[in-house]
Amino acid sequence: MMELPAFSRRKLLGGFALSGIASSLASTAHAQKKGTPPKIRLEKGMTILFQGDSITDARRQNRESPKPNDQISMGNGYASMATSALLASRPNLNLTIFNRGISGNKVHQLDARWQRDCLDHKPDILSILIGVNDIWHGLQGKYDGTVQRYEDDYMALLERTRKALPNVQLVICEPFVLKCGAVQENWFPEFDRYRASARKVSDTFSTAFVPFQEMFDEAIKYAPPQHWAGDGVHPTPNGSALMADFWLQTVRG
Repeated sequence: MMELPAFSRRKLLGGFALSGIASSLASTAHAQKKGTPPKIRLEKGMTILFQGDSITDARRQNRESPKPNDQISMGNGYASMATSALLASRPNLNLTIFNRGISGNKVHQLDARWQRDCLDHKPDILSILIGVNDIWHGLQGKYDGTVQRYEDDYMALLERTRKALPNVQLVICEPFVLKCGAVQENWFPEFDRYRASARKVSDTFSTAFVPFQEMFDEAIKYAPPQHWAGDGVHPTPNGSALMADFWLQTVRG
């Protein structure tokens, strides 16, 4: 279990401690992971791409002609918040950042649009958060996939990516849920197997790994699950802000 410095509820909910708690969580997560997680190198002129489902999508607009570094095209979630922080803190790097998350996607749906929405952008850094729909849609009777299919499809997707973009720096984000709203006991222990598969994929390809579930497991000690994700899946603004800070702290190392 990760130990955090003593943040008061008032400070955490007030917002200014989000970066501090994310920094502490990231440091602890790095220490717990076997080996040394790869460092992401930020260099001038790089292209960064966020990929995933609705959590990444976050109601982004301009879908027919999305623009890089544009808030409307980036949505209102963690990807947009992380992008704003990067562009504000490192303006000299002239980064080009895209969001191509699509609500409802599972891994095989990423694969179906991967050429257009990933490889054609030739990202230098590619961050992927995917997995919650692979179990959620199954529980709703809309999908018959398994953990093994999720893992196999994910492995194949990264094989394809590395073949096309051998120098790409990969960031795999841990799928997460909070026990409230749509998330009930019938999600477990199956959901934990999806989390373990995402970690296995990351380890296999030696990627940076962002343990979002571990982060939220600690965050609910300071505020209830609904504060971070009202339906247990989609982050609130507070949850997205914590994710953005944590993503930046983990990626920057």
